[in-house]
Amino acid sequence: MPESTSKNRWTHVAFGEVVRQVRDRVDPKDTDLERYVAGEHMDTDDLRIRKWGMIGDGYLGPAFHMRFKPGQVLYGSRRTYLRKVAVADFEGITANTTFVVETRNPKVLLPELLPFVMQTESFHQHSIKQSKGSVNPYVNFSDLTWYEFALPPLEEQRRIAEVLSASESLKEALSNLRQSLHAAESGLLENVLLGVPNRALVPVAELLREPPRNGVSPSANSEGQGLKTVSISAVTDGLFDPTGCIKHAKIDADVARPFFVQRGDAFVIRGNGNRQLCGKVGLSGQSYDDLFYPDLLIRLRFDSNRILPVFAVSQWNLPSVHGRLSARAKSSNGIWKVNGQDIRAHRLFVPDITEQRGVMERLAALRAAVKEARARETAARRIKAILLEKEWGGDE
Repeated sequence: MPESTSKNRWTHVAFGEVVRQVRDRVDPKDTDLERYVAGEHMDTDDLRIRKWGMIGDGYLGPAFHMRFKPGQVLYGSRRTYLRKVAVADFEGITANTTFVVETRNPKVLLPELLPFVMQTESFHQHSIKQSKGSVNPYVNFSDLTWYEFALPPLEEQRRIAEVLSASESLKEALSNLRQSLHAAESGLLENVLLGVPNRALVPVAELLREPPRNGVSPSANSEGQGLKTVSISAVTDGLFDPTGCIKHAKIDADVARPFFVQRGDAFVIRGNGNRQLCGKVGLSGQSYDDLFYPDLLIRLRFDSNRILPVFAVSQWNLPSVHGRLSARAKSSNGIWKVNGQDIRAHRLFVPDITEQRGVMERLAALRAAVKEARARETAARRIKAILLEKEWGGDE
């Protein structure tokens, strides 16, 4: 029986007492479902599923046989330090390494509160500590069932869910604003490239100070030991930003030093299950003396006398430009990959440096607005984290 606590008649419950794992199997070869969700389609600390694959468009491994429905919660059981919790808003298929969960009884635990419980720091820490393996750590659902947390009465759950949902909506609105501004930025750049013939494009190999270089990926650990590295989620919106993507790995500093991130370094995503993300690039705005980049990324160092790194990265991620690179990607076991040869052969528009600066100056206002929107989005995330900690952190 749940044990009464001193916090407004809250009770202590085990996760498995109020939550169940859904095991609704389906054959992807014999279904009218259209979409599937893999681990890379879920983003860190984001409850929305913004990416997915289409069933039948490519190879789906034998693990993809679990059906999920709107309102159910998906949880990435591999590399749980990535904190992948998402609420489905459509029906589809996922792998058995992504847990599909729901409340056992909505009159005991509100379904809309469940994803927030799974976003608490204590839940993440429990999951990380119970994970097994070093190269690709995973957690079993049975090890989540005995996670304990304080559960308020139903009316208090509704209040908490409303507050947290409002916080989530604010974060979502700011994310949409950022994406709209980013789309306007892309439109301006596409107009610059309009009508440029292929013969006027220059191979990337001629624009670099040194050859493309893969990173290094020693085994990560969940104890925060060693030097910092990142997941590929650090590359987003044309930026390399390690915030929320940090993990640690034991590696000799002398071995890691050639891979430390420097200001002006551009990083290409070498492989991804989503072809649209494979080959995307992000630019680092600062140097880090304790952060090395992983083998999942390829570093580019542009010759700024030929092409401004920010101009190169800005056009690189445009659909019309990135599409030429992703067309070179090759698939292996459902993972799309590009290599150094593909990147060296990729071609960019290289006008006079003065013209490049002029284009970037015209983009400055949009870039500033995108940066402000991103900062507000980060603040909204922080507010939500504070609210979660207020409800479930510390003493009850």
